[in-house]
Amino acid sequence: MMPERHTMVQLERVSKVYQKSAVPAVQEISLEIPTGEFLVLVGESGCGKTTTLKMINRLVEPSAGRIVVDGQDVMSSNPIELRRAIGYVFQGIGLFPHMTVAENVGIVPRLLRWEPSAIAHRVDELMGMMGLASEEYLQRMPSELSGGQQQRVGVARALAGRPKILLMDEPFGALDPVTRDALQREFQSLQKSIGLTVVMVTHDMTEALLLADRIAVMQQGRLLQIGTPREMLTHPGDAHITTLLETPRRQAASLERVLKPGQL
Repeated sequence: MMPERHTMVQLERVSKVYQKSAVPAVQEISLEIPTGEFLVLVGESGCGKTTTLKMINRLVEPSAGRIVVDGQDVMSSNPIELRRAIGYVFQGIGLFPHMTVAENVGIVPRLLRWEPSAIAHRVDELMGMMGLASEEYLQRMPSELSGGQQQRVGVARALAGRPKILLMDEPFGALDPVTRDALQREFQSLQKSIGLTVVMVTHDMTEALLLADRIAVMQQGRLLQIGTPREMLTHPGDAHITTLLETPRRQAASLERVLKPGQL
C-alpha cells in the first residue's frame, strides 16, 4: 500500500471578487495538491485560472476562503517571504535586462542571503540542469539569448532558492513548436526527478493532457472537474470539458489517418 502523500497546497472555498466587477473572478474553489504533483489549471481566457494561481503566492489576495501552503495559511505569512519560497515562471519570462544570466539566476539566493560560494554552486548546478553550459552563458545578457534559452533561464531562476512549489503561467506559450515540445519534455522529466510540486496554467488542453498528473478544468470562475488525463478523456463530466477535448481528439485522429498503411 502506497503511503499517503503530504498535502502541499490546499484551497478551501476560495473566491476572488475584483472591485467594480459584479461577477466573481473565482467562485468557491476547493482542491488539494499533494507533494510532487503536477497540476494543470486549464480553461478559456477569463475563466479565473491565472487569478487562482496568483492567490497561492498572494500576488492576488483572496476575497474569501482559505489557502494553505505547506501547512501554513498564506494570509498569516509575510508575502515577500512567501513569494521567495515559491518559484514563479510566466510566459513573458521577465528576466532583468540589465543583469547577466548569472545575476538573474542567483537573485533569489542573494535575497535569501546565501553565501556567495553557495550561490555560485547553485547557479552552475541549475545551468547544467537546463542544458546551458556555464562557461558559455553565465555572462551573457538576456538580449543575447533565444526565446527557448531565455525560458530555460527563467525556470532556473525560479528554482534557484530550492522552492517546494513552482507556479507557472503559460510558460511555454510564446515558444515555437519544436522548442516548446523539447522544453516541455525536459521540464516534465526534471519535475519528476526532483519531486517538485507544480501548478501550471494553460488554455491548451493538449498541453495539459501531455504534462499533468491531474487536470483542473475551470469555467467562469468555477471548478468544473478535476482528474487525471485518462479520467478526463474517458469520463468528461461536463459538456464544456467535452468541447475542450475536441481539438486534441481531432489532432490524434488526423495523425492516426496519416499513419495508416497507404496513407504515407
